[in-house]
Amino acid sequence: MTGGAGFLGSHLCERLLEDNHEVLCLDNYFTGNKNNILHLIGNPRFELMRHDVTFPLYVEVDEIYNLACPASPIHYQHDPVQTTKTSVHGAINMLGLAKRVGAKILQASTSEVYGDPSVHPQPETYWGNVNPIGVRSCYDEGKRCAETLFFDYHRQHQLRIKVMRIFNTYGPRMHPQDGRVVSNFIVQALKNDPITIYGDGTQTRSFCYVDDLIEGMIRLMNSSDQITGPMNIGNPTEFTIKQLAELVIKITGSNSEIALLELPSDDPKQRRPDISLAEQALDWEPSIQLREGIARTIEYFKGTIT
Repeated sequence: MTGGAGFLGSHLCERLLEDNHEVLCLDNYFTGNKNNILHLIGNPRFELMRHDVTFPLYVEVDEIYNLACPASPIHYQHDPVQTTKTSVHGAINMLGLAKRVGAKILQASTSEVYGDPSVHPQPETYWGNVNPIGVRSCYDEGKRCAETLFFDYHRQHQLRIKVMRIFNTYGPRMHPQDGRVVSNFIVQALKNDPITIYGDGTQTRSFCYVDDLIEGMIRLMNSSDQITGPMNIGNPTEFTIKQLAELVIKITGSNSEIALLELPSDDPKQRRPDISLAEQALDWEPSIQLREGIARTIEYFKGTIT
C-alpha cells in the first residue's frame, strides 16, 4: 500500500490486518506520519518501508492500493511539481509493478477530477470542468492523468484495475494543519479561535466518515474483475460549509465566532457524489452520518491539541 502512513492509508492498513492480510506499507512521510501506524509495527503481518513512489519499486505482492499523494490544498500546493510527479510517475511505477507481478491494483482518485462541476450531483459519466493551469491543477490534472494511465494499462496490458473517486473524507488521524474544512473547524473550535470560512459559506460539500470510505474501498478491490470503475465513493448527504461550522461549534461547545474570508481560486461551489453505481455494484452506502462522525473526530482531536 502506497501512502500507508497517511490518514486514509493508516485506517486501510488497520482494516486489512484485521482481515488477516499481510500488509507492506510504503510512505515517504511528506504528509504521512509514522505515529499513525506505530501501533501496527509489532504485528508480524505488517511491514513498513520508507519509499517515494516516483521511483520504481521491486517487491512481490498480490494487490496494490495506490494512495500516495498529498490530498489537501495546503500540502499539494506546497510543491506542485512534485505533486504532479507523485500522481503521474507514481501511477506509472505502481502500474509497472502490477504488470510485472500480475497484481490487481486500485487507484485512489478523487472527486477533484470533476473540478467546479456544472452537473450536480456528479455521476461517473460526467467528464468534469477542470482548470488545467490553475493553482489546484497539479492535483486535479495529476489525478485525471493517473486515471488515464490506469485505463490504458487495462486496455493495452489487460491489467486488473480499480479506480475509486473519493469524495471529502474525514475522521481520526486527519492532519490538524492540512487546511481542510473539517480539521480546520475542529481545531479552531477547540481553541475558541474564529472559525474561518472562505467565501460566504453557501458552497456545499458531502462528508464521508473514514470507516465508511474504507469499507467501500475494500469492497471495490474485492469485486469482480469486470468492475473497473471509475466509481464514486462518498456520502451523498450535502451540507453547506456554514452548516458544518455551526455543527462543530455546537458539538464542541465552543465560543468561536464565524469569520468570512476571500474564496480561493478554483474552489468548487458544489460537491456531491451520485453513488448509484456503488450501491448497485458493491451493495455499499455510507452508514455513519455527519453528527456522529464529527463527534468521533472531535474526540480524537481533543487528544492531539495542547
